[in-house]
This record gives sequence, structure tokens and C-alpha cells, in this order.
Amino acid sequence: MSHSSTGSAGGPAEGDTLDAGATSLLRQPKAVWATAGASVVAFMGIGLVDPILPSIAKGLEATPSQVSLLFTSYFLITAVAMLVTGFVSSRIGGKKTLLVGLALVVVFAALAGTSGSVGELVGFRAGWGLGNALFVSTALAVIVGAAAGGSAAAILLYESALGLGMACGPLVGALLGNASWRYPFFGTAALMAIGFLCITAFLKEQPRPARKTSILDPIKALGHGGLASAAVSAFFYNYTFFTILAFTPFVLNMTPYKSGGVFFAWGVLLAFFSVIVAPRMQAHFGSLKVLGGSLVLLAADVLVLGYGGHTAAIVCTIVSGAFIGVNNTVYTELALGVSDAPRPVASAGYNFVRWFAAAAAPYFAPKIEEWTDIHIPFVVAAVTALLGAGVVWVRRNALTHEAEELVPQHAGEDGISVFAN
Repeated sequence: MSHSSTGSAGGPAEGDTLDAGATSLLRQPKAVWATAGASVVAFMGIGLVDPILPSIAKGLEATPSQVSLLFTSYFLITAVAMLVTGFVSSRIGGKKTLLVGLALVVVFAALAGTSGSVGELVGFRAGWGLGNALFVSTALAVIVGAAAGGSAAAILLYESALGLGMACGPLVGALLGNASWRYPFFGTAALMAIGFLCITAFLKEQPRPARKTSILDPIKALGHGGLASAAVSAFFYNYTFFTILAFTPFVLNMTPYKSGGVFFAWGVLLAFFSVIVAPRMQAHFGSLKVLGGSLVLLAADVLVLGYGGHTAAIVCTIVSGAFIGVNNTVYTELALGVSDAPRPVASAGYNFVRWFAAAAAPYFAPKIEEWTDIHIPFVVAAVTALLGAGVVWVRRNALTHEAEELVPQHAGEDGISVFAN
């Protein structure tokens, strides 16, 4: 696979190329907007339960560690499902895979709202995770294939959907959850049903790959040193990320409205830094320096979150969104471009590894608190962020060549990577 990047040393000024990139980002077919819109709702489902975790614990008479299993079951199934998403989509096509995923989310999100026990809710979230895995992993490939403006615009659009969904999820969860913890689940089911109808109406069937993907292809793709390094680093990073997302609401101990406001601000920073700031930073400093620095700063932020007072915890939770936004963008680009494997296969292998940490953190963080005290889960999260940075440093030779090609190094370029097969 070859890589190329927009612009050149003698190309247009940075503002001009960024304006052009923004224009191409907005001029998309209806099919792309339908898929991106459904992606927003899919990503909303991750943070939707954040502000209502204490309410769920109270309503179902469950402990924080039991309620945190909502994330564990969701992401554990998501991780395993990454091995079958390519297998399925290469046989039934991208559109049908998206619709199957959406249908599963609609059914299991609605069932989650009817749960009578935390065990039922955890089980329904697992089914939700399967649907989300089928949808999210296929959505990026569909957007890349259908978007105008090439892969650069497609990746930015996908990251925008991710950021908007992560920002709106806690807000919607708070607004609906203030009346009942059940309403956010019913609301998600309704929104995903609308997404199902939009994709049915606007998205044409995508061309199937010439070669069908086997279940083992994502595992084989991890044999590439660069992709494996990106996946392992992202594994450690995701543990930190989901300690913040799943454990911090119990530490803040706020009403759904206030908690939702905190995580909405967190999500806004995540979206802004992911789409606007990260490409510029990559253009000036290079992907690996940006990623390593952001991980170290995230570790420091998490330590202050754990040991500071209540106000410091709120501020550090919000600020962490900036580092998470930068990391998400760089990791996504590395995963898609660091190996010669087809993008869906490389993405599946990468996500298979990193989502296990997203399943582990919500389970272990409250357990570690029970075994020690409330500060230690954040110490562990800071250590995992540093381990992620350490992997980037130690394995920089496996990542450097590709990372340099992913991001223009000359002044005056836009910093948005374009992947050419």
C-alpha cells in the first residue's frame, strides 16, 4: 500500500487547504450523511449511561462494580465481534451489515430499558455491543468508500461523528435520565430506528471486496509489527480512557444533570481537539511526538483528577477530553495506514486488541477501589497511559516511517492524511 498526503512544500497556504478540506467535508452525498448521523447515535450509546450510573445503581439496588459491568459486557462482546465483522460484511455487503447492526441495537437498547435487574441490563448491553460492533466497524469503511473528497474528508467526518456522539451521549442521558434511568435506553432505540430508516432509504449497496474476509484475517494482520505496536499502545491508552469514562461518575457523585454537563463539556473538547487541533499538531510535530506527549499529559491529568479536590476532579475530567480527542485521531490514522492489510481487516485487528481494555477498566477500577482506596484506580490509569507512551517510544522504528508519511512535515500543509491503495 502506498501513502500520499495533501499539499506540498510549495502548495497553498495552510488556511486555504484547511478551508478546502472543510468544504469537501461538508459536501457529501446523502448516503454519507445518513451513515454519519447513525454513527453519532451509535457513539452516543457509549457515554449515554455515564450520568445515570449512580441512578441505575440506586434503581436496581446494585453496587458500583456491578453497574460498571454495563461497560464491561458491552466492550467485551464488541472486542470479540471485531473478528466477525469483516467476515460478515464481505459476504452480505456493507449496507446489510449496517442494517443488521442497527436492528440489534434497536432491539437490545429497548430491552435494556425494561430490565428488572442489573444482570438483565448487563446481558442486554452485551447484545447492544454486538450490534454496535457490526455497525461501527462497517460505518468507517462505508463512509470512506462513499465520501466525496477522499479518505481525508471521510476520516474527519467519522471522527466528527465520534466526537459529537461522545459529547451528546452524556447530555441526552442526563436529560432523559433525570426522569427515569430507563428513558435514555428507549431514546437510543428510537434514534437508531430512525437511522435504520435513513440508511435503508439513502445508502446504496456497497461493492463487496474481491476476496472474502476470514475470521482469522484480523489476527494475521496483527503480525505486522507496526499495527501490533499501535494496537498494544492503544490497549493501554483505552484502559485510561475508560477508567475516566466509567469510574469518574461515581467519584464526582453529582446529579444526572450536573454529571451530564461535565461530560458534555468533556465531549465538546474531545470533538474539537480530534477534528481541529490534532491534524494541525501532527503537521507541525509529527504523529508520534503528538501521541507520546498527549499520553504523558493525560497521565498527569488523571493523577490530579484522582488526588485533587472535587473542583479539580471536575476540571481534570473535562480537560482529559482534549487529550483523548488527540489520541483518538492519531491512533485511528495509524491503525488504518501503518500496515498493508486492507483497512477493514487492519481496523478489526486493532480494535480487537484495544476494546479488551475498554472492557477491563470499568470492571477493575471499582474493584481496585474496594481493595485499596479511591485514589489508586487513577494511579493505575496514569501508569497505563505512560505504558502506552512507552510502547510508542520503544516501537518508534516500526511506526516512524508510516507516521511520517501519514502526516505532511512541510510548513503550509494541512496535516490531513490521505490513504491511497
